[in-house]
Amino acid sequence: MLSTAAVAGLAGAGVAWWQSKATQPLTPEVDAFWRMQFDQPDGATLNMQGFQGQALLVNFWATWCPPCVEEIPLLESIWREKSVNRLQVVGLAVDQPSSVRKFLEKNQLTFPIGLAGLKGTALARSLGNSVSALPFSVLFDSKGQIRAQKMGKLEANELSVWIQSLK
Repeated sequence: MLSTAAVAGLAGAGVAWWQSKATQPLTPEVDAFWRMQFDQPDGATLNMQGFQGQALLVNFWATWCPPCVEEIPLLESIWREKSVNRLQVVGLAVDQPSSVRKFLEKNQLTFPIGLAGLKGTALARSLGNSVSALPFSVLFDSKGQIRAQKMGKLEANELSVWIQSLK
């Protein structure tokens, strides 16, 4: 009975710690991210504030990056299932706008793409990409906090774990 009480106490402490961590104020870098806007390939503006209050997967990619291009079908499938998994997807292209437009002519993507250009490298670094590698993905929870980050190509099983962590 004593061991059951100890386990329950530890579980309660763990939940309290997780909740307190989840309600911490945003870091200046994350706060700045939510205020950013990016041009889109079609000329529209992608406003990151429009995604606040929702879980969001941000993927930094480039057309010249083979692992970036390889993971795009996975990102597209997650985007199409957003009504099921409640996860929004945004791609931020660290690339020349003309290259991105050419790529999108051949690859019909439905998730939003922002043209981050060279400032995308600095932005990715501010969100945890210490070596400026691509692809780089960041998962934000519905409170705007970073929940997960990955340098390199995302795999379906990793993304599944990320999505489960949001529930």
